[in-house]
Amino acid sequence: MTDRHILITGGAGYIGSLLTSELLRQNYRVTLLDSLLFGGESILPYMSHPNFHFIKTDVTEHRAIRDAVKRDWQKPNAVIHLAGIVGFPACQAVGKQVAWKYNVEATKMVFEQSTDLGVERFVFASTYSNYGYSEDGKPVTEETPLHPQSLYAETKIASEEYLLSQKDAACAPLIFRFATLYGISPRTRFDLIVNQFVLEAFTKRQLIIYQRGYSRSFVHVRDVVRGIIMGLEAEQSKIRGQVFNLGTENGNYSKNDIVGFVLKRMPETIVEYKDLTFGGDMRDVTVSFERITRVLGFESTLNVDDGVREVLFALKSGLIKDPTDDRYRNAQFIVQ
Repeated sequence: MTDRHILITGGAGYIGSLLTSELLRQNYRVTLLDSLLFGGESILPYMSHPNFHFIKTDVTEHRAIRDAVKRDWQKPNAVIHLAGIVGFPACQAVGKQVAWKYNVEATKMVFEQSTDLGVERFVFASTYSNYGYSEDGKPVTEETPLHPQSLYAETKIASEEYLLSQKDAACAPLIFRFATLYGISPRTRFDLIVNQFVLEAFTKRQLIIYQRGYSRSFVHVRDVVRGIIMGLEAEQSKIRGQVFNLGTENGNYSKNDIVGFVLKRMPETIVEYKDLTFGGDMRDVTVSFERITRVLGFESTLNVDDGVREVLFALKSGLIKDPTDDRYRNAQFIVQ
């Protein structure tokens, strides 16, 4: 497997830092690109690994991918494009022009450079936020019409449309629409619902919840890493130009359900519910994951209770000393 070379953009982030660890464990070569907006502590353990290269760069640079490929290694077999401004609060904070530059224009540039280099496949990180809501109330599938409720989702849909228009290119595009992630990684995030709820309950003994009945879909970050690698290893005919919801049927919950998992571990927590209308991510959707199970054989290995337990352990044991630090969230404004 050592002849397999994977290039990851945004590799120091929440998904990328854990994905890098797993790829190295499976004897892949990994070239990691990141601007280190949230620091580089998450990838320090890999710096001395013989199969690891790191380049600090910004993917909006026109030659970022070309310049990153070291001459003593063969070209990447695949590019996993995780870099971007992730989440609706972060996109709202920077505005449409900047969000479009980093989430749409950069995707096009990275894909074009990958194609020029002769890369075989291109894995793109998208989101189930694209669905917004289900018109008929049924679980959404990859063919369900998209109703973006945020600038973030709009940028992801625009990138998807571009990549799907390139499905016959030499570089085969593969799109994963991730459910809402949770769990611990080398660069953990605390601006995600499950992780945020655990943090608030642990530090404040209180939860203030908005949109309590809204349905969301949740998946552990480690299962997302597994799903991405399955996409890397699948026959190209199965993934070329395909979109897969990445998550689990058992991960469809309301916010109130998630509160229940937190209360199971911290029953003393006081819960307060409030109504709030805001111009943001008003998702209310249940997701079908039949396709990824049928085509790639993906099954989740962890559930929300596992995630709550491990995040709480990381906080109680002091593994994460200052979980309220800015580096653990992509934007300061979040709504529970």
